[in-house]
Amino acid sequence: MKAGFISLGCAKNLVDTEVMLGIMREHGIDITNEPSEADILIVNTCAFIQSAKEESITTVLGMADYKETGRCRSLIVAGCLGQRYGQQLLDEIPEADAIIGTGAWSRIMEVIEETLKGRRLLIAGKDDTIYDAKTPRLRTTPHYTAYVKIAEGCDHRCAFCAIPLIRGGFRSRPMEDIVAEGQELAENGVRELVLIAQDSANYGLDRYHEPMLPMLLRALAKIDGIAWIRVLYSYPKYFTDELIEVFATEPKVVKYVDLPLQHAHDAVLRSMNRPDTRADIEKLIGKLRTRIPGVAIRSTFIVGFPGETDAQYQTLRRFVEKQRFDKVGIFTYSEEEDTPAAAMGKKVSEEVMQERYHDLMSLQSKISEEINIGLERQELDVLIEGHDAEQSGIAVGRSYREAPEVDGQIYIEGDAESAPGEIVRVRLLQGFTYDIVGERVQ
Repeated sequence: MKAGFISLGCAKNLVDTEVMLGIMREHGIDITNEPSEADILIVNTCAFIQSAKEESITTVLGMADYKETGRCRSLIVAGCLGQRYGQQLLDEIPEADAIIGTGAWSRIMEVIEETLKGRRLLIAGKDDTIYDAKTPRLRTTPHYTAYVKIAEGCDHRCAFCAIPLIRGGFRSRPMEDIVAEGQELAENGVRELVLIAQDSANYGLDRYHEPMLPMLLRALAKIDGIAWIRVLYSYPKYFTDELIEVFATEPKVVKYVDLPLQHAHDAVLRSMNRPDTRADIEKLIGKLRTRIPGVAIRSTFIVGFPGETDAQYQTLRRFVEKQRFDKVGIFTYSEEEDTPAAAMGKKVSEEVMQERYHDLMSLQSKISEEINIGLERQELDVLIEGHDAEQSGIAVGRSYREAPEVDGQIYIEGDAESAPGEIVRVRLLQGFTYDIVGERVQ
């Protein structure tokens, strides 16, 4: 029996995929990258914004073709889309044999067995399940990097976001369980741990009644074999002085701070139901840059939120221009049903949203290029990920300044020898908008 798996969306979704793969492998199911050879096809879907939902539906329908042209006997739609629109998907996609939500990963074998008997299933709804260190897992990332989900769900109620409706409330894993997972990953050759949650800085508040990310980071840093610990998705509210101190003083915690800010005009932030003000944000950024020399700061912003005026957008633009973030992701507002923002008036037209998006992207592209040019002649440690597909004499990797999959890369000329997973010293020679060219320091 063979299964094919497509994982869409964020790294948190990818961990769910890896856990399902691990359970299936333990039950003797082989995994194939060729959908035409798969008896079982599973699409782990994303439902974060409209474009992600459309991609998920398109992918499911594409996989449904293999019920006619391939070996597929069971097509399973898993993840966020299944959690949010379970019955609707079951009704409207007759090719799907099962629709399962975000918490149903532990029942994947039951679902497979039932669908192979010809039964259609819907398993969605409230489920507080979260994997632990003993849960089988088949990692799909390179051998040297692993995502570690430290918490599930979200307690924030941002007006534009459906994640709490899909994933439920914030639930932290026990610290000792995360450390045990980190230890096992290190024993299997992982050098970079990438900690993920909907709000990593909030880790432990529910379980220990105070934010415990600083203590968790120090515990993970004691693991032999781990070289880098990267933290993604940290909201400003719980980025405490104690956490800043860990970033500043613990060598294994890379100096890369991911702060999803979303806007910089106080009225828009209030409308978004964000707890921060522009003054709060500027104070935090100032602390980060003062106390963590060389820190790389990444953020995300939304343009075209309901009611956003041109003057408010210009405030955001000036903020981005002034703060000179190292990395920025920009989204146009996506209306999600059952969120407070969906009921708001004064919608911004698609045309205006696109104008603001391209204007802000253009500004940030210029800033990113200037920052990368400013890094020329510096030396950085680079984690090798492979070699250029067209020129094997060029190694490709990332420094502490680049997160996997979302940021640019460093191209190392004249380096055919460095192996994936190796960390080498590189002198930066030429910076571009997203990528940098360098040479290995002998």
